[in-house]
Amino acid sequence: QVQLVESGGGLVQAGGSLRISCTASGRTFGTYARAWFRQAPGKEREFVAAINWGDDTDYADSVKGRFTISRDNAKNTVYLQMDSLKPEDTAVYNCASGRQIARAPEAYTYWGQGTQVTVSS
Repeated sequence: QVQLVESGGGLVQAGGSLRISCTASGRTFGTYARAWFRQAPGKEREFVAAINWGDDTDYADSVKGRFTISRDNAKNTVYLQMDSLKPEDTAVYNCASGRQIARAPEAYTYWGQGTQVTVSS
């Protein structure tokens, strides 16, 4: 089993920045890809960004150029740096772990509980 714990969410004004983290523990061998998804109230879960062990990345068009995903393998931690935040970025952000980068949530085996990000206008 792999446990994922997110942290760093909070309230920020539009145009501001926030960095959220996802730390993995447990049997992490084989879970080479890590991704961020988000879900706003009344909306479906959507892909945000993903990174694999080789630092290949993928971003949703809505966040490309504003968000940056990175990882510290020694700490088993993945970060999502969010800049130029917009009110429409408000959501619960969940970390997920799987074998390879994908945009479909079904490709990921393990999920964290999520962290709330709220962007005020």
